[in-house]
Amino acid sequence: MIRVLFVCLGNICRSPVAEGYLRAAIERLELSKQISCESRGTGGWHEGEGADSRSSANARSHGIDLGGHRARQVSLSDIDEFDLIVAMDERNLRDLRTLAPKHHEKIFLLRDHDPLDTERSVPDPYQGGVDGFEEVYQIVSRCCDALLHELQSNLSSR
Repeated sequence: MIRVLFVCLGNICRSPVAEGYLRAAIERLELSKQISCESRGTGGWHEGEGADSRSSANARSHGIDLGGHRARQVSLSDIDEFDLIVAMDERNLRDLRTLAPKHHEKIFLLRDHDPLDTERSVPDPYQGGVDGFEEVYQIVSRCCDALLHELQSNLSSR
């Protein structure tokens, strides 16, 4: 089983979308016995809250349900447990690597898998309008597709 953890700042906008998108793709491809995913935030401000309503609405418009999501803060034990820790931006990457200096090799940016852009961070849409949430969805979907392709290649080479 390959366990993937997506991490953003508060675990209510970007990382829940990535988790929801990848989970749906895993189910569609019948890979749930081989790959799983969850999400967390580097901060605990929204602990226990659902996904941001704008993230949920945007994800729902693409057939992704975030209804069961509850925000959680990432812990060192999470980093120990998961095989891949996927940060949404450079601040999250830095915070994760500070939290777990022995695990740098499995902590990386989602946009390291972006086939289109050279940007490093998924922009945080929290302070903006609905267009930002659609931009996040588009980035997340293409990066998660590329990540899933890589994971499938790794599974087939085992």
